[in-house]
Amino acid sequence: MLGAMSSDFQRRKISGVFGAMDHDGDGFLTEADFRALTARWLDLRGTDASTPAGQRLTGIMMGWWGTLDDAAGGGGKVSLDQVLRVVDELPRMPGAVTGTAEAMFEAVDENGDGVISAAEYERLIAAWNGVGTPSEDVFALLDTDGDGRLSREEFTRHWFEFWAGDDPAAPGSLVFGRV
Repeated sequence: MLGAMSSDFQRRKISGVFGAMDHDGDGFLTEADFRALTARWLDLRGTDASTPAGQRLTGIMMGWWGTLDDAAGGGGKVSLDQVLRVVDELPRMPGAVTGTAEAMFEAVDENGDGVISAAEYERLIAAWNGVGTPSEDVFALLDTDGDGRLSREEFTRHWFEFWAGDDPAAPGSLVFGRV
């Protein structure tokens, strides 16, 4: 399936996240959108970019912006179609997706205990979607071993499935909530 185009399902789930990340609603992702998303996430945590945890989250998010901008051609503005073109390449670049998952895991795991709690996951959803989203049922589906938390392995698998997968039934398709 080399050069395959995004399926309708992939387009739908990616556009949802794109829309949530496009803070100013101009149809492009920019550094300012990533800064706004980061600020919203820090605010939900009750901290800011001056704290060590805030600096870490800011570094992760702005690093992700740089990676996305580079992958999309480096113009400083990334359209949904450019994101979808990048997504089309991801199944052939599992290391890139796994690397992003590792960084995102660190960002979500606020207390650094090596797992993501339901509360930490809920703040991720609220930050990314801009609204609190009922996520208990989604969290239960992502928690594939049923231990009440997401391990690094579970999160990485789901992150890869969201960005590079095309199976609406896969738990990873719900990483950012219901599509």
